[in-house]
Amino acid sequence: MKTTLVAVFCLVAGIASAAEIKVLSGGAVEPGLEAFANQVKREMGHELKVQFNTAPQIAKRLASGEVYDILISPPVVIEQAIKEGKVVADTRAPVGRVGAGIVVRTGASAPDITTADALKQALLGADSVVYNTASTGIYLDKLFGKMGIADRLKTKTMRYANGASVMEHVIKGKGNEIGFGAITEIKLYEAKGLKLIGPLPAEIQNYTSYEAALMTGASSADAARAVLRYLVTPAAKAAFVAGGVE
Repeated sequence: MKTTLVAVFCLVAGIASAAEIKVLSGGAVEPGLEAFANQVKREMGHELKVQFNTAPQIAKRLASGEVYDILISPPVVIEQAIKEGKVVADTRAPVGRVGAGIVVRTGASAPDITTADALKQALLGADSVVYNTASTGIYLDKLFGKMGIADRLKTKTMRYANGASVMEHVIKGKGNEIGFGAITEIKLYEAKGLKLIGPLPAEIQNYTSYEAALMTGASSADAARAVLRYLVTPAAKAAFVAGGVE
C-alpha cells in the first residue's frame, strides 16, 4: 500500500510540474522545432504551444505588447527585444541556422543553378521570380542588386509576406516560375507539388541564424528556463538537424 501511495504521489507531482509553454518563433525553423517539441513533451512533460511568423511580423507582435514564454527569432530581433526590456538577456541560446533554397513546381524543368552566373541566367530567362519580404527576401534584394539584374527582374517579381504564400504561388504556376525560400520551408511543401532544385550556390548562399530566449513576464518562466537549458544539449541539436536546421 505504501509503495502504491508513493507511486501515485510521484505521478501527480509529475503532472503538476508539467507546463504549457507559449512560444513565438520564426517559421523557417518549424520542422526542427516540431521535432524538438515532441522531444520536450516526451522527456520533460512540458507542451510547447508554438505560433510561427516571419521576423518582421514577430517584431510587430512584440511592439504591440504580446508576451510569450520563449521567443525564437534572428539575433537582430532578440537584441532589439533585450533593449526594450522584453527579453531576459542572459537566457539567450543558439538554435541553429537555415540556408536559402531554390524551387520549381513538380514536373517543371529544373534550371542550372550550379554557379552564381548560371543562376543569373536562369532568373533572366524565367517567366516570374517569387520570394518573400522577410529575411530571405531582404537578402535576395541585395543579391540581385550586386548581380546587376535587380531592375530587369522587377516586372516579373512576385513578393509575399511569408514563405507559405511563396510556395503556394509556385505550386499553382503555369509557366517558368522560380521560387526562393528557407530550405526547411520548402521541404514542408515537397509532397504538395514542389521540387527543391538545391541550395543557393555556395559562393552566394545566405544563412539566417536563430536564437531562443526567455521573455520578460513569461507566465511559465521556470519551465521555459528548463526548456532553454535543454535546448543546448546534443539531443536537442540532433532534433533540429533532423528537421533541416544546421
